[in-house]
Amino acid sequence: MATDSNPIRRVLVVGAGVMGTGIAKSFASGGFDTWLMSRRANSLIGLPAGVRATAEPPREVPDLVIESIPEELALKRELYQRLESVYPANVLIATNTSGLDLVPLFAGMKHPGRFLATHYFQPAEVFPMVEVVAGEHTPPEVLDRVAEAMTRTGKQSIVMRRPIAGFLINRLQHAILHEAYWMVSQGACTVEDVDDVARQMLGPRMCITGLILQKDLSGLGVHAKAQQGIVPNLAHDRTPNPDVQAMIAGGATGLAAGKGFYDWGNCDAKAVREQSSARLNALLDFLKKLMAADRPATRPAPRDIRRGKP
Repeated sequence: MATDSNPIRRVLVVGAGVMGTGIAKSFASGGFDTWLMSRRANSLIGLPAGVRATAEPPREVPDLVIESIPEELALKRELYQRLESVYPANVLIATNTSGLDLVPLFAGMKHPGRFLATHYFQPAEVFPMVEVVAGEHTPPEVLDRVAEAMTRTGKQSIVMRRPIAGFLINRLQHAILHEAYWMVSQGACTVEDVDDVARQMLGPRMCITGLILQKDLSGLGVHAKAQQGIVPNLAHDRTPNPDVQAMIAGGATGLAAGKGFYDWGNCDAKAVREQSSARLNALLDFLKKLMAADRPATRPAPRDIRRGKP
C-alpha cells in the first residue's frame, strides 16, 4: 500500500447512530469536509452543522472512513469489502469497535495496511480522548497521520501500536468491572457501594494522579507487597459474569429498557443523558483548568519499565 503523507481533510463516517453522529460532529466542528453515510440518509433530521448525509459511498473520495455500525463481525467485514471495491488503496478505513479483535476483523482484506481502529467514547463529541489502534499490518505512519487529524478535531490520541483486544481504556475498565461484578455476585458488596467508591474515591484520585503515577507517590514497596497478596485472589476465570449475561437475556439492558443494575422506570431517559453530559462537560472543563496550572517541577518524565527492553 502506498502511504499518503498529506493531511486528512475529507472524512466519511458510516453509521448514523448516536456514536456515528457524534464522530461526524467532531470532524465537522474541526473544519473537515464531513460525510455521514446511512440507509436512513433521506430521513435524518437535526444533523450537526457541516455534515452531509448520503445513502451510498460519495463520489468525493474521502481520506479516511470511520465505520460505526453494529458490533457484528460479518456485517463490518462486508462493509470493508464494499469500501475496498469503491475506493483506492490510499483511503484509510477505521473501525470504532469497542470489543472486537482487530486481527480477524481485518483478515483477508486486499490492502490490510490501510485498516486501523479509531475508538471513541460516548458521547463522542464530548470526551477529549480517542484511541488510535494499529491492526496487524498498519504502518506507523498511518497511525501518526490519523492521530494528527484527531488533534485538529481537539482530541488527544492514545496511540496503540499493537492490536490488543479491548485496547487500553476498555481493557482497564473491564478488568475493574469484572472484579466489581464478581464481588456483587458473591454478596460481598452492593452495586451502590461499587459506584460510590468509583465516584468518591477512585475517580477523584485518578483525576489528579492517574493510575500508575499514584503508586510512585504512595511508594512502590507497599504496592508490590499488596500485589503479592491480592493478585492471586482476583477473579481470573476468563468468563463473562453470568449474572450480567442473565440480565441481558432477561431484557434488563439499562436506561433505554427502564431497568438494568438500577430501576429507571420513573426517570426521563433523555433528561438523564443530558444531565450526565452536562456534568461531564463541567468536570472536564474544571480538570483542564486545574491541570493547566501545573508547575514544571511537578511534571515527571515517564520511564520504560519493560524488562529487558531497550
